[in-house]
Amino acid sequence: METRSLVETALTDAFGEPDARASVTFLGTDRIEVLRFADPGPRPLVRYATLGMSAAPMTDPAAVLADPELGPRAELLLSVQPKAGLPLDQVLRALAVFAASPQVEGLVVAPGASLDLGEALWPGAPFTSVLVAEPGGLVPDVALPEPRDPVRFLPLLPMTPNEAAWKRARGAEALHERWLHAETDLRAPTRRSVA
Repeated sequence: METRSLVETALTDAFGEPDARASVTFLGTDRIEVLRFADPGPRPLVRYATLGMSAAPMTDPAAVLADPELGPRAELLLSVQPKAGLPLDQVLRALAVFAASPQVEGLVVAPGASLDLGEALWPGAPFTSVLVAEPGGLVPDVALPEPRDPVRFLPLLPMTPNEAAWKRARGAEALHERWLHAETDLRAPTRRSVA
């Protein structure tokens, strides 16, 4: 079973069948899909997951020879509270851009990293970048045949420009502490920047 199929199975096992999907291909890259899952629980959520980023390992751009098998593999997850009138689904393009960044820019996306879109994540969003968080157990790692690394599912936490500047100056841990101290709801799509 190919990596994409294994990853999609893990996502549907965790969240059920997706209620929408979009596909984006950037010049010189493999196809990236973004799946949307609705979670109608007591506090409704919409979860977006990339599919295709893990098809190839992420490699250090400074490496002389990139091994086609070895290196970390990941997919990205974003959880947002739905809000009437907000075009949240337009975040699909931003997620595809982030998921393609290892192929396009040679980035290794890992917990603690920032990914900056340079524009609003969706029209009217107060966020232009995301902080990559530690895998939170929402979706278990997907084991691949040796010698490949497992696929990890990395949550993305939207950051306002002020929060991104704070993170650059003080580090990801300091920003997490700020969010915790302020009891910030990181899934709120219209939240204000933490003080």
